[in-house]
Amino acid sequence: MYRRYFKRGVDLLVSITVIIVLLPIFVLVTGVLAIALRGNPFFIQPRPGLNSKVFRIIKFRTMRNTFDNHGKLLPDDERLFKLGKLIRRCSLDEIPQLINVVIGDMSLIGPRPLLVEYLHLYSADQNRRHLVRPGITGWAQVNGRNAITWTEKFDCDIWYVDHISLGLDFKIVLLTMMKVFKGADVNQSGHVTTEKFGGNA
Repeated sequence: MYRRYFKRGVDLLVSITVIIVLLPIFVLVTGVLAIALRGNPFFIQPRPGLNSKVFRIIKFRTMRNTFDNHGKLLPDDERLFKLGKLIRRCSLDEIPQLINVVIGDMSLIGPRPLLVEYLHLYSADQNRRHLVRPGITGWAQVNGRNAITWTEKFDCDIWYVDHISLGLDFKIVLLTMMKVFKGADVNQSGHVTTEKFGGNA
């Protein structure tokens, strides 16, 4: 009943409230990034959502668009600047996704929306992660986030899809707050960002 009738209402109520409360931080980060990046402070990218329908996710940019002599983007670790690292460590880059929640593209809690290019790589079971709206945080994020393998992430996502409840969502919110406070599992071991998913070979 919660999943079908109440989850969306909770998403709207909480996200609108948080947007109002965090508005000063949102404005401050937007201004600082606009100056630091000398341009658009937002990162907008297509991602698959509910039933694999593609939407445009909104985040704060934490990497510069720096290219090499051949016009190819430099590696992530060379484009991630100091302020971007701090914003990412505090998870402030996720704040604009509250707009996605209000629009209805996302939920506060659910499997993280990944790259569109991964869609054809999922097994039938892994693809079940798209039976619910993607979330700003989720069961995988509080159970290792970027420090666990892709298989473990998908197992967490599928488990969440099968066990959605108000109590579970509340637990994930509390655990997420603890993770953010500690700055835990932001990066995958040996990488500044998550290594790309290569399929189930």
